[in-house]
This record gives sequence, structure tokens and C-alpha cells, in this order.
Amino acid sequence: MNVLKLGIPKGSLENATIELFRKSGWRISVSSRSYFPMVDDDELRCTLVRAQEMSRFVEMGTLDAGLTGKDWVLENGSDVVVVQDLVYSKTSATSARWVLVVAEDSAIREIKDLEGKKIFTELVNFTRRYFADRRIHVDVEFSWGATEGKVIEGLADAIVEVTETGSTLRANGLRIVEELLVTNTQLIANREAHRDPWKREKIGQISLLLQGALRAEGMVGLKMNVSANDLKGLIEILPSITAPTISNLFETDWFAVEVMISEKVVRELIPQLQKRGAVGIIEYPLNKVI
Repeated sequence: MNVLKLGIPKGSLENATIELFRKSGWRISVSSRSYFPMVDDDELRCTLVRAQEMSRFVEMGTLDAGLTGKDWVLENGSDVVVVQDLVYSKTSATSARWVLVVAEDSAIREIKDLEGKKIFTELVNFTRRYFADRRIHVDVEFSWGATEGKVIEGLADAIVEVTETGSTLRANGLRIVEELLVTNTQLIANREAHRDPWKREKIGQISLLLQGALRAEGMVGLKMNVSANDLKGLIEILPSITAPTISNLFETDWFAVEVMISEKVVRELIPQLQKRGAVGIIEYPLNKVI
């Protein structure tokens, strides 16, 4: 039997990834005693791997494919196929920024002011290349954690740290000088595995359904009935991805109407639909939108 070796990111992306696979149609069960989660698909073999190391194992072929951050692919300089960018809209795995940060009262205002200075970060290789490309000489050292504290305590002139909104940095008296990289989760594949017809098709299946599950986040389906007299007025206020589905109810002058819409507009929309004659309104969640 053909089997695809798939890496699941261990750590901050783990729960969001497993939930995304559930919505996509795969149930992955993780045990605290094993690095090999169970999955209800005989064609998949899952392995838990830190996101920071994922692209290395995919590149060398230990894994056929895996999910990790764009930042770690660039940090490792891994030669892999980027199959799909996956932007999670309702989980901790949203797009994030790697930023150059200094103390609020620092004299450093521009990136060129870092000439000859010390920077701590987990993203060492990328940061070194970033400054080298701009011909700015800096001392970049790896941070084993508590990176923000190093600049607060004066152990470093600056840090390169990941953030989503920057609010935590500001709350700790830190200031963003420059954005270095915007990152998000990616589905990546080993180049040789991607050339294999069966594996490429299996990876494509995973990519399609994961993206469908992400597209469904923040959306719901609405069903309702409306009379022929009220149909036109109802359609005028009804948003939809393409156009609503409309069908006749059996032996009546009533219609069933169905749409997929953003969950954000439902609370304002339903009262308006009712005023325009809609009855039997049903809202239901969506797992995938392909």
C-alpha cells in the first residue's frame, strides 16, 4: 500500500493543525507518549515534529510533506516545494510578523543605526542575511527564550521577535523599528516525493481539503422559505459568494432559498430577512467550501 509520510507541527501550531484536519475530514489522535499520532487514513503516517525543524526533515526525505511556518523554511534555507499557503483565520496560527525591536528610549531609529550592535533572536540565519543584504554589520546571537527581556535588561541593543499585533511589545516598553518578514503556515513537500504521481495526488488532496476548511472559517449557510411575492425583495438584500440557490416548494407558490455568507453579517441580516417575508430561517456551520 502507498503511504505518505506527513509531518504535524508540534507546539503552538499543533492543536490548530489537528482541528483543521478534522474539519477537512481526517481525525488525528495524539498521545503524550508517542510522536506518531494515529490518523483514520491508511494512506497517511503522521509524525510530530517541531515547526523549526520541519523543513529540514521534508528536504532530506524523512518526511514527504509537512506543515510549518514560512519563517522556518527561510531560516533553514530548505529546498522544498511550497504546495499551499495556509492562513488560519480563527486560530493561533494566523499570519505573524518578525520585527526588529528596541527599547522605547533607545537612540536607534532606523535599521542603519544598528551598525556594530548586538541583536538576539531565534531567527538567526534569516536575520544575518537580512542585514548582510543591506551591508549593515551586526552581531546576531541565538536566543534560547525570554528574548524580550534581553533588550529590556540591556543585554542586547535590539531583538528580532515574532508578533501578531505588537501590543505585548508596546506593553513592555518596546518599540518596533522595522518589519523584516510576514510569515504564515505553509504546506510543504519533498521535491522527489512531489514528482511521484501517487504522492503528488495525495498531497494535492490534502491541500485542496485544508484550503476548503480554511475558506469555510467565518462563514455559515442560511436556508429559508419565501413566497413568490416576496422573493425579489428578499434577493435584493441577500449577500452570497456567487448567487443564491432557489428552488420551488412542491405544489406551492413558495420558494426555498439557500446561501453561504459571512458569519459576521448574520445577526443584522436575519431580522431584515424576516421583515421581507422569510420564514423557517435556518443557520448552519460549514466545514469546507471548495
